[in-house]
Amino acid sequence: MKINDTSRREFITSGLLASLAIAGCSTKENPFAPDENDLVQPSGEKVKLLSVDGEIIEVDKAFLKPVPDLPTVSNEAARIGIKGKKFVMVIDLSRCKSLKKCQTACNHMHHIHPDQNWIKVYAMQDADHTAPYWQPTTCMHCDEPPCVKVCPVDATFKRQDGIVLIDSDRCIGCRFCMAACPYSTRVFNWEDPGLSKEIADKPYSCETSVPQKTGTVGKCDFCPDMVRQGSLPHCVSACPNGVFMFGDMNEDTVSNGPETFRFSDLIRDKAGYRLMEDLGTKPSVYYLPPVNRNFPFENKEEEGTEKINPKS
Repeated sequence: MKINDTSRREFITSGLLASLAIAGCSTKENPFAPDENDLVQPSGEKVKLLSVDGEIIEVDKAFLKPVPDLPTVSNEAARIGIKGKKFVMVIDLSRCKSLKKCQTACNHMHHIHPDQNWIKVYAMQDADHTAPYWQPTTCMHCDEPPCVKVCPVDATFKRQDGIVLIDSDRCIGCRFCMAACPYSTRVFNWEDPGLSKEIADKPYSCETSVPQKTGTVGKCDFCPDMVRQGSLPHCVSACPNGVFMFGDMNEDTVSNGPETFRFSDLIRDKAGYRLMEDLGTKPSVYYLPPVNRNFPFENKEEEGTEKINPKS
């Protein structure tokens, strides 16, 4: 499911590509003309571009060099969010086999300390006579987030599209937000995450949560940088069993990639619920109960460990 229109992105990319390629070149010279050491062969397909002087020029498509990344949005824009959206996640417990591909992808893309996880997968059991199951747990991106209310420096904030983020440039490491979160989904960066110089030198982005900084708090961010590109969060696309579904409540759709569902029908027909609803936090993460499961419960790595009762 494409959550936003990619045509605008393609248009911007083309414009940036043209500007970067032509900038600083004389209008009498063709900046795309191959030099004697260029091994690229002309394709014969012409592309029209706007020069820095406002002239339309034609160049061979083979000599265009792609722009690797569009500039990230400013932290000011990141604090506002994407207009008209209300993002929501659905986690189908009947599909989870605890492969933890979601966890691995999240850790890798956010450059999290090796000893930390923003997505936790718990072995759950409702009662002694009921079957155990796996429960992936992320930040709930609550509509009434207690973490935001207690932050003394406005480092953790809620956007108009429902996503709750952290600005590490503001975070002072007081951990009030961690104490306030009833879901225990936040982690504290006690140690240097061991980032490469390339990553560590990047300016902090609220939308990528990179780079993480010692003495600050981190958590699941719903991957808003991916959402802006019309892509799904990393945990959703990494799961081979379609456990995670993500989408826009205003559009009433959620998707795991191969499958797209009407959100309201899915929650109604499969008895969807939210964790600790009696607290009034109004989470944006919904669960589908572990009925008619795709896989038997297996816990070979942690045999003998006590399972968590979600009602205790």
